[in-house]
Amino acid sequence: MPETGKVLPIDLGTELRNSFLDYAMSVIVSRAIPDVRDGLKPVHRRILFAMFEAGNTPDKPYRKSARIVGDVLGKYHPHGDSSVYDSLVRMAQDFSTRYLLVDGHGNFGSIDGDSAAAMRYTESRMSQTALELLRDINKETVDFGPNYDGNEKEPLVLPSRYPNLLVNGSSGIAVGMATNIPPHNLREVIDGVLMMIENPAVTVSDLMTVVKGPDFPTGALILGRDGIRKAFETGRGSVIMRAVTEIEETKSGKAQIIVKEVPYQVNKARLVERIAELVREKQIDGITDLRDESNRNGIRVVIELRRDVKPQVVLNNLFKQTPLQTSFGVNALALVNGEPKVLNLRDMIFHYLEHQKEVIRRRTQFDLKKAEARAHILEGLRIALDHIDEVIALIRASKTDEDARNGLMEKFGLSNEQAQAILDMRLRRLTGLERDKIEEEYNELLKLIARLREILADESVLMGVIREEITEIKERLGDERRTQIIAAEGEIDMEDLIPQEDVVVTITHAGYVKRLPANTYKSQRRGGRGVTAMGTKEEDFVEHLFTTSSHNYILFFTNKGKVYRLKAYEVPEFGRAAKGTPIINLLNIEQGEIVSAVIPVKEFAEGQYLFMATRHGVVKKTSLAEFANIRKGGLIALNIREDDELIGVRLTDGNRQIIMGTRNGMSIRFNENDVRAMGRTATGVKGITLGKDDVVIDMDIIVPGWDILAVTSRGYGKRTVETDYRLQSRGGKGIKTLNVTEKNGHVVGLKVVSPEEDLMIITNSGVVIRLRINEISELGRYTQGVKLISVKEDEEVSTVARVLSSIDEEEDE
Repeated sequence: MPETGKVLPIDLGTELRNSFLDYAMSVIVSRAIPDVRDGLKPVHRRILFAMFEAGNTPDKPYRKSARIVGDVLGKYHPHGDSSVYDSLVRMAQDFSTRYLLVDGHGNFGSIDGDSAAAMRYTESRMSQTALELLRDINKETVDFGPNYDGNEKEPLVLPSRYPNLLVNGSSGIAVGMATNIPPHNLREVIDGVLMMIENPAVTVSDLMTVVKGPDFPTGALILGRDGIRKAFETGRGSVIMRAVTEIEETKSGKAQIIVKEVPYQVNKARLVERIAELVREKQIDGITDLRDESNRNGIRVVIELRRDVKPQVVLNNLFKQTPLQTSFGVNALALVNGEPKVLNLRDMIFHYLEHQKEVIRRRTQFDLKKAEARAHILEGLRIALDHIDEVIALIRASKTDEDARNGLMEKFGLSNEQAQAILDMRLRRLTGLERDKIEEEYNELLKLIARLREILADESVLMGVIREEITEIKERLGDERRTQIIAAEGEIDMEDLIPQEDVVVTITHAGYVKRLPANTYKSQRRGGRGVTAMGTKEEDFVEHLFTTSSHNYILFFTNKGKVYRLKAYEVPEFGRAAKGTPIINLLNIEQGEIVSAVIPVKEFAEGQYLFMATRHGVVKKTSLAEFANIRKGGLIALNIREDDELIGVRLTDGNRQIIMGTRNGMSIRFNENDVRAMGRTATGVKGITLGKDDVVIDMDIIVPGWDILAVTSRGYGKRTVETDYRLQSRGGKGIKTLNVTEKNGHVVGLKVVSPEEDLMIITNSGVVIRLRINEISELGRYTQGVKLISVKEDEEVSTVARVLSSIDEEEDE
């Protein structure tokens, strides 16, 4: 009988955790994060090695890019061809890569965002700079490992004879972490390496005397040194980049602003569009004409101005509201011995230098082994030439090659290799001239062997070799700095350089946060399907969504009753379909803490209060001023019971009326004065008496004349006039707000809304719809409501948020 298969019980949760961890580590180590030693991700390393192997070097003709991509895919990189070609293209773009690693021939895209031609049209070869990354790779200087199918060997790291991680920078998004390292000037970075060779105890401040700061391929300016210092000292920081501009006067007497260089990674065409958009929307006044006169000689964007405006005022507005001034968020994360670590400037140079020591040591051992082997052969040839007549007689008397070899080994004490070399020796080597050449070669080899042994025995000699070779690279490949660093104007605060704009901030159940411009979402008609708000996984969904100004504070309250603080612009901006960044990267949240309420605050003024509510109906009021100084580790906002959770927080003036809603459709309206102001660590008092299996789902502030909006899990909702909700005393059971049935599902949101506002509804699968509130039916408290969003069988509404319609008046057609 055939043997039956064995069934092993596996816990699905454990299997998912382990598998996802494996996947995450694979992305971190094998895809998205560069190695600190050569500054390359695997795909770039494989491209350069495949080109090197194929002899596609700078001294050879160009080859079709498709041929190179094919080699990389077939031998080393079992992924899509677009991932390989896109990486190759980026290494050939002079506006993306500071020191080109690929010498491209053909259309490799433009700074206006034009994509490169298809790989069948373009041609490529290695650049001189790339050659230095692979120099000495054939001398056993680095470890090789099997490729994906075990039929080839690929380098695990390149020798990298200059510090490529700093020189060309890197950016990548892995799972739960990301890296963003700016490029730097080759001469400056090598000077930093030389400084560390001279003084291994060198500090970041010492290094900053030679490594001035990032040096971007597009030039432009860096505003201020504080951001550079922070990035160099901690591995994280923000560098403010500003376009190079000039103000010229035309023959007619009008002023015009000329943009000559743009910040790194700014799309020039989109920049021009953004300026035109601001002029159309009358957000910037005084611009009469806008032209892009860029050509092969450089960038030139002309902004013509009216006679009556001051050019500097217009320019300052452009810096504030367009990418003419933007920031580069440094996050110097790289792999050190296979582990991702955030590194400061000294760390990066130190790890590079350690790698170079290893490379030179291994190269020296390889050369020594080769030189000793050759010297050994020459010693045998010298013996043979000294006893040539006896050697010839012995060979002539031997019947076979083996007899001759054994005879030579016995008679003259030679090794097998020496004897074989004598047998292979040609007769012309018996001439006097050839004898002299052998003697000369042998003496040179003895000197070389002595030198190589000295390098291996003395680290200071080895460091001298590194110094000499890296200095030669600096002289040959180095160039002048392109990005000039200028002092911040009157120590401008970074915040002043960030435009004030309305933004939407979303936080998912799994703790991913992101910021988007508020006009990302357009209003849609009631009952529509909506658009995808973010790329959430099936088990994740958006829990918090709100609009605020980019300069406002955001207070993050957790289910444990703690509060943390950020500025809105500190939340990274992502596209609509992106998941965002883990909130733990921004806040020092403890294990088990989940963000349960978020509130934007402009300033911590006296006379304002935070009103809080928990799932079990406890409420508390605390002065906002008590939260003015929130430490990095957060503050206690509410002393919460172990089985309870914080569900809502509102900003009040202390004299408002509060409404609380429950999952089963109950609500209570009471005066805020029923709750006295308490300190931060107080527990609070009862706000509502809950029925069996009921919990509080939302809390809001009553605005006279506004309506009460209730939304259910199945996408139903209704407006009810606020006068239908009578004022009660705090702690009562409340009254019915909505008739909960199987058809409409339980209540997920209870909001006080104005007809002039919009409403955003998000489902747990990440679908969002934006509605005009005045389009939602006005019905009584005891009704079920009407359908606001169509939800699938396995889908539920998870988040409901108000949006001021003035943010974006645009409608879908």
